[in-house]
Amino acid sequence: MRQKFQARRLSSLAMAALTLCAASAATALDVSQTLKKVDEQLVQSYAGLDALYKDLHAQPELGFQEVKTAARLAKEMRALGFEVTEKVGQTGIVAIYKNGPGKTVLVRTELDALPMEEKSGLPFASKVKAMWNGAESPVAHSCGHDIHMASWVGTAKALLALKDQWKGTLMFVGQPAEETVNGAQGMINDGLFKRFGKPDMGFALHVSPEPAGMVGYRPGVVTSNSDGLDIVFKGRGGHGSMPSATIDPIMMASRFVVDVQSVISREKDASQFGVITVGAFQSGTVGNIIPDSAQLRGTIRSYTPEVRKVLHTGIERTAKAVADMSGAEAPQLKITRGGNAVINDATLTETTAGVFKAAFGPRAVLIPAPSPASEDYSDFIIAGVPSVFFMIGGSDPAKYAELKAAGKPVPVNHSPFFAPVAELSIKTGVRAMTLAVMNVMQ
Repeated sequence: MRQKFQARRLSSLAMAALTLCAASAATALDVSQTLKKVDEQLVQSYAGLDALYKDLHAQPELGFQEVKTAARLAKEMRALGFEVTEKVGQTGIVAIYKNGPGKTVLVRTELDALPMEEKSGLPFASKVKAMWNGAESPVAHSCGHDIHMASWVGTAKALLALKDQWKGTLMFVGQPAEETVNGAQGMINDGLFKRFGKPDMGFALHVSPEPAGMVGYRPGVVTSNSDGLDIVFKGRGGHGSMPSATIDPIMMASRFVVDVQSVISREKDASQFGVITVGAFQSGTVGNIIPDSAQLRGTIRSYTPEVRKVLHTGIERTAKAVADMSGAEAPQLKITRGGNAVINDATLTETTAGVFKAAFGPRAVLIPAPSPASEDYSDFIIAGVPSVFFMIGGSDPAKYAELKAAGKPVPVNHSPFFAPVAELSIKTGVRAMTLAVMNVMQ
């Protein structure tokens, strides 16, 4: 009797499993047909996306100054039928589109540009200048956020053209100040998820120097922790001919720049990623005067909390030791915590990667290692939104191959020469993001 009961139970479970599999198969995304329809929509929309991209590229705005950029995107989304709220987290926008019951999915783009001069040679290259840290600076979209914004709008257009094939709510977020890694948290602090609801999952993309047409994915850690370093070594100034009467802050600062690398080579696990880079050294006015102080600024990068702690404590100890060796007072040391590592949800990445492979074939690639760059999309993940942050290529494939063959560097993000090929990059971004979103909204 017991055996018969168990047999019946197993049979019932098997039938239930088959039913579930059949249901899943019935609702699974038809990648080839969906991609075909996305491409049909792109034929209609790309001219407008190209114009949008060029306009955004030529008129970049810095973090928390993205007034015109936000207004332009808000106008685009309202025209599509999204309910748009502006000035979230100062200059951010939130665009909501409800299409029946189902999951809420976040799609994010960044709005801001960089305080640097563009040297791309593009006919629509930026000539904009703006105030940055108290001084006038050139401004340029040298990280590719203009590509992201055009892809974001293009994805919204594609999804609405296919709205009879998905259900749920779209939450399209235009985030300010990614470059200063405080825009995402600013939106959260302004009640992003309390005012508009917590998404079930989220997606974001970033253009890279890899060949355009490529889509890169990676489960787990994708980008690094990023912290800022600011140290002022205090000495005693005097005449350059009489150093014994002084405490030389330049000597202290120089020793620190060299000695702090022992934290990397001797204290950090050699198998773990960690970088301490000093990018600014400011001291003195003329060659025959030893100044009173020297200031260093730098960046600290890591993938794990453990390595992050090792680097922080090593920096603090090294700075104090350098000052002690010179008989100087303790330096002014400030470590500013910046962006946290972006960590992709493993299960969501696996399902998304399956769609990418079906759509892009060998151009869908597993990213072999995390990027040392940082990104504050992590704040949305930490707030409880499981996500996939993926990459798209941006370089002209032929030019990329030519430079690689010649052993020459390919312009990367934040280079003044970084200039993604717009059409293939944007279209790839729209295709990949639309498929990723639709795959979870069946």
